[in-house]
Amino acid sequence: MIRVLLADDENLIRTALAALLALEEDLDVVAQAASGSEALAMARLHHPDVAVLDLQMPDRDGISVAAELTTTVPGCATVIVTGHGRAGHLKRALTAGVRGFLPKTVSASVLTDVVRTVHQGGRYVDPQLAAEAISAGDSPLTPREADVLELAAGGAPVEEIAARAHLSPGTVRNYLSAAAAKLGAANRHAAVEVARRHGWI
Repeated sequence: MIRVLLADDENLIRTALAALLALEEDLDVVAQAASGSEALAMARLHHPDVAVLDLQMPDRDGISVAAELTTTVPGCATVIVTGHGRAGHLKRALTAGVRGFLPKTVSASVLTDVVRTVHQGGRYVDPQLAAEAISAGDSPLTPREADVLELAAGGAPVEEIAARAHLSPGTVRNYLSAAAAKLGAANRHAAVEVARRHGWI
């Protein structure tokens, strides 16, 4: 049996996925989670073989959860499902060790095949997302610039971003200014939009 963890903050989607996967003789949904932190806690408790993670969850995204799972539950392969497939998200996911990346529009049979594939050590990337990633190019942002821009996405003041990033307010302003310049944006809010549109944050 392949032990599966499902994480999605939309209850209807998560329970429907669980019901679909339960129809497969070789799959066992051992845990469900409605947030990134809950997914990590469930993974540590149940040690699933495969974690199917929503890209966007309230507290943290599926990619950061997947990255942490590679060290906390090393035997667990991760699959990202998303309603917002951006090229930059795919690149970040692969860098984080994600083994499967697919849109929520795929059929149940594709999802079950992907779960089996990654459990056996293989990879699966949705072909259209892969093609878009190749044509989109790499992010011009440094990892630190991307982190600070992501913290700015909610409209937090510079002082709050500085506290959360463990940086000085001046350094935060420098990162935001550099990110805006690289993205050709008039201000940090416009920079956030550009970076999100490309999946760079």
